[in-house]
Amino acid sequence: MIRRFISLLALLVLVNQAIAGTRLLSDSKAVRNFINEMVEQHAFNTDELQTVFDQANLHQSILDAISRPAESKPWYEYRPIFVTTDRSKGGARFWQEHASTLQKASNVYGVPQEIMVAIIGVETRYGRHTGRYPVLDALSTLAFAYPPRSSFFRKELKEYLLMTREEGLPPGKQMGSYAGAMGMPQFIPSSFRHYAVDFDNDGKRDLWTSPADAIGSVGNYFKQHRWKTGQPIANPVKVHGSRYQALIDDDLKPRYTPQELMDNGVILPQGLPADLKGVLIKLDSPNGPEYWVGWHNFYVISRYNHSALYSMAVYQLSQQIKQQSTGLVASETKEP
Repeated sequence: MIRRFISLLALLVLVNQAIAGTRLLSDSKAVRNFINEMVEQHAFNTDELQTVFDQANLHQSILDAISRPAESKPWYEYRPIFVTTDRSKGGARFWQEHASTLQKASNVYGVPQEIMVAIIGVETRYGRHTGRYPVLDALSTLAFAYPPRSSFFRKELKEYLLMTREEGLPPGKQMGSYAGAMGMPQFIPSSFRHYAVDFDNDGKRDLWTSPADAIGSVGNYFKQHRWKTGQPIANPVKVHGSRYQALIDDDLKPRYTPQELMDNGVILPQGLPADLKGVLIKLDSPNGPEYWVGWHNFYVISRYNHSALYSMAVYQLSQQIKQQSTGLVASETKEP
């Protein structure tokens, strides 16, 4: 009778975990090895880390989500997700609410205000959707149960534990995306440690509830990735012949001068500096291929998310936000 009761209790535990979409991770050999590594290399306490991982769960929904990223969609399906009237109007309001902070960040870091706003808009709709998973769960799930990228997420889990220790944050309490990205700008832990700033000077780097810290951190991220103030980002272009096809490059590194692009059949706008370097980008649209040249600053945007689709969505949303913001200011300055 007792044995049957214990079996039934164990079954109920498994059922409850299945309903919640989680499985406990703390007894995993890989987790124990990781704990030992953190103790030896970074002077963590074994018992304290074991207590942390006793809180961690594996989520099947995280594994499902990472297997179907939005960047796998064609451009004509990807663009409507992020470049929308609602998101551009939200960006104009965010710009208006934080105008002085954005101006200050642009002055300090040399990044256009609309680009910083667009990043936060694409990532979290201006802080409205910052993630529903405990970061500890997300990183642990991907570090120990997702072999294709386990080494990357194991590194980010290490960075996360170092980050929470440095910032005085409880590791089990911070929330983020299914990939462990955090706060309004969705920084992964290594980016948080290297690029997050205390832009409101309150003594802490808070990307969850401080718009100033989020704005300043995005600006600093781009500055550290060598944003070139005043240079163009991208231009739509026409192509002719066939030689241009050799210039299309998915890694987005800017390699070709305007003259080299034109010599290979790319029709560029006039007045571009001769020493610019760019790359030809091909996007799928319902009416056939769409061609753009991405310059150095386009490549810098792609350091945030290594995708031409992502970078183009940020750029196009930024232009819509800029138009919306200009219209908003104009309407408010009209005389009654």
